[in-house]
Amino acid sequence: MAAQIPSVKNEEQYEALRDKGYSKEKSARIANTPDSGKKGGKAEKYEDRTKQDLYKQAQKIGIEGRSKMTKQELINALRNN
Repeated sequence: MAAQIPSVKNEEQYEALRDKGYSKEKSARIANTPDSGKKGGKAEKYEDRTKQDLYKQAQKIGIEGRSKMTKQELINALRNN
């Protein structure tokens, strides 16, 4: 049985994803998403937030040792979690 070739709306993006090693199916899913090439969220940069805001975010996701962290340590922990 031959593999079915997926229908692709954004051929250029599909080919770029295939070149990166993505499967045909995953490349097609991404290339067929209407806003797949656009930048995402509008969240404020960690550096622009207060230490208290960073602490609250760290608390939400369960980062241990957050009460003893500096602002930069909180930023690093949030980015690496």
